[in-house]
Amino acid sequence: MGGSLSPEQVEQFDEQGYLLVKDVLDPETDLDPIIAEYDGVLDALADELFEAGEIESKYEDLPFGKRLSQIYVDSGKVHSQYFDFSLPQKGVQHATAFWTSPLLDAVESLKPLLDAVESLLGEEITCNPIQHLRAKPPDAYEEHTGPSFHNAPWHQDAAVMMAEAEASEIITCWLPLGEATAEMGCMEVLPGVVERGYLAHKSEGGTTIVPELMPQSEPVIMDCRQGDVVFMSRFTPHRSRPNTSNRCRWSLDLRYQPTGQHTGRTGHPDFVVRSASSPDSVLTDHDEWCRRWVDAFDMGPS
Repeated sequence: MGGSLSPEQVEQFDEQGYLLVKDVLDPETDLDPIIAEYDGVLDALADELFEAGEIESKYEDLPFGKRLSQIYVDSGKVHSQYFDFSLPQKGVQHATAFWTSPLLDAVESLKPLLDAVESLLGEEITCNPIQHLRAKPPDAYEEHTGPSFHNAPWHQDAAVMMAEAEASEIITCWLPLGEATAEMGCMEVLPGVVERGYLAHKSEGGTTIVPELMPQSEPVIMDCRQGDVVFMSRFTPHRSRPNTSNRCRWSLDLRYQPTGQHTGRTGHPDFVVRSASSPDSVLTDHDEWCRRWVDAFDMGPS
């Protein structure tokens, strides 16, 4: 399994703005438990919506991806926040869904992943609060009457951060929880354009790079498997492809930065996950992890 990156890999990341590393994590021990846990989360969502009369069936006979899609269509809503383990940037209400799990904060601190991150950021590493679990069901199950399943347009991750964080060395680690092929709607990135820095985005229809500013670069398809990790700069333009398969594409989106730099999300908690100078500052207590997020939640609607 993974570990520290080679000098050649670090050079590619610095020059191209992305790096796909195979077999960083162990699928069976690191990732399969998360997948099993989210089967239970979907059960809870189905129970809640069925009891409220928002869906006509719990669809317990369907496999995960088809079941998730049908629940979204029947309820007329994409319940992505129900599965997420961070709060949204805006519009937090007292009814905002939020999922906490020891498995999720444990994966943020996995040694093979942090060894690779250390090669890019150094020994003082903080887990940024902008982190997500994403479920991308097949487009065909939408039937064009239900909610969108979010084929993300070309954007940079810097676009969802406060302007004060533009100088922060925040990197994205994108981890598929299963296959993420071109057919299943994996990511595409534009290589070699990070030196242009932040590109203006328009907000209509989602965060999207202004078309006139789109770099002229040939997209690279990030076809990857469970255990692989895609590392991206905050300035790397990327998008998701349509999911034309019959399977759900699952992924974790984790972000890290050098400790002490602005996180780009004031009010949301960050966590020190590795420190050579101050090992006691590393957060290992799940209850404390939850408390910090609950404290952010309890600040009230925003």
